[in-house]
Amino acid sequence: MRGRGTTLVITAAMAAALSLAGPSAAAVRTANGDWPTWQGDRLGDRFNPAEHDITPANVGGLKLKWAFAYPQQAGTPRSQPAVVGGTVYFGGPDGRMYARDARTGAARWSFDLASVGTGGTQVQDGPAVARGKVYFGDVRGYLYALDQRTGRLEWVRRLDDTLGAIVTSSPLVFGDRVYVGVSSGENVIGKDHACCTFRGHLDALDADTGLPAWRYYTVPKPRQDGTWPNGLPKYAPSGGGVWSTPAVDPVTRTLYVGTGQNYTGSGGHFDSVLALDTTTGRARWTRKMTDVDTWRAECGSDQPEDQKYCPNLPDGTALDFDLGAAPNVFTAGGRRLVGIGQKVGVYHVLDARTGKAVWRRQLSEPMPNGGLSGIQWGSSYDGHRLYVATYMANPGTLFALDPATGHVLWQTPSPADGCTTGGAAAYPDICQRGFTPAVTTTPGLVWEGGMDGKMRAYSASTGKILWSYDTMRDVQGVNGLPGRGGALSGGGGAVVSHGLLYTQAGYAFTPYPNDRGSALMVFGR
Repeated sequence: MRGRGTTLVITAAMAAALSLAGPSAAAVRTANGDWPTWQGDRLGDRFNPAEHDITPANVGGLKLKWAFAYPQQAGTPRSQPAVVGGTVYFGGPDGRMYARDARTGAARWSFDLASVGTGGTQVQDGPAVARGKVYFGDVRGYLYALDQRTGRLEWVRRLDDTLGAIVTSSPLVFGDRVYVGVSSGENVIGKDHACCTFRGHLDALDADTGLPAWRYYTVPKPRQDGTWPNGLPKYAPSGGGVWSTPAVDPVTRTLYVGTGQNYTGSGGHFDSVLALDTTTGRARWTRKMTDVDTWRAECGSDQPEDQKYCPNLPDGTALDFDLGAAPNVFTAGGRRLVGIGQKVGVYHVLDARTGKAVWRRQLSEPMPNGGLSGIQWGSSYDGHRLYVATYMANPGTLFALDPATGHVLWQTPSPADGCTTGGAAAYPDICQRGFTPAVTTTPGLVWEGGMDGKMRAYSASTGKILWSYDTMRDVQGVNGLPGRGGALSGGGGAVVSHGLLYTQAGYAFTPYPNDRGSALMVFGR
């Protein structure tokens, strides 16, 4: 991406060179320092090679420059910002997409999602900025394209009207198409619902019109398979949601993405990595990481009556071991590889051409009836190392791995004083030592936030903490609202662009009391 509304054109020869090169090639991909999409680039690096204003030598001088506060009643944010051409774009829990001056926070425009469809909504994915448009989804299953300059609605399409359908997958634009996954919360609606008819899918749409190009379903069409104990019909198989953003190898034109578990039954490409042809949507290969994994909300209950609605509980296959993290595509040891983290705590690396396992590294042990100890949203690759963080792993830990072998180069656990210092110290029953967000890197630095409300910068070479900021403090938003941080938001991670760090502070899964609103916080020197 070079400037507002202009697509970076890469010739086949240049793309082939980039695919086999290291960090210098990454610098070509994002030479202007913008962060236009959730992964930062199409390969899923989550690395900004052009960020030279913030360095290991001066990162300790970062200070809060401005904040944007959300209405207190709106809840907590999950939309990772995009930064392009001096503007930061981000969605709010209040059902709006915002464009603000990246350096000052001054308003450019905002778009109210209530103007489309019915019912309240939120933006939980991160926008993608390309082709003069801002692409994003909402919790009702809609995908939007707004004019990048004005915020005017260009097109909108509802990708799924199944009850509970949701877009948390951040769109990825490649060529003249936009790719996005769809998932669902149908499995947590409750036992009075005839669970479940949703099946996950990855969609390709025309980037200019929103017209569908192809759709890849992750599970077969559910059919009635008996009844639940309360007499409601049971449908199976279902689930296999696509929670995260895909990555694309521009040389082979292959799209890679992970999928979630079944909600009912056992079938389809659940807990899998998919490699799809970007043009046709046909599978080049698929790789399943868990033999059986069927989970709905009642599987986590200790009430015998609820457990009747979790048929896989007795045999131990109600696991919740999604591949909800976004993939990384990279070259190491002379091979093109795709890596992806799983909620079971394993980081998998596969041959990008065949899907065969190259190496795996167990980074945390899974929790009973759920994989929240593992790898949640995404990891980063800076051309030298892979950086992966575990969530509620007692404690969550940030790792640097050798990309060719999986050897642990360093590991830094969530600091022991994270829950006894700062704002979190007042809530010992809430605070945990874990890492919620996806990992981000810039030259020499790794950025990761914690459940303890602290945003931190680490040395990429040693894992030493070089800077820390407690977001659990009162701030005044540039939009006139009072705000206060909290646990660093999942669903995305930090964005570092043109000398500024952007992070969403406040997360519903670590619910600290807050009589203000959560906040987007922006730091600089």
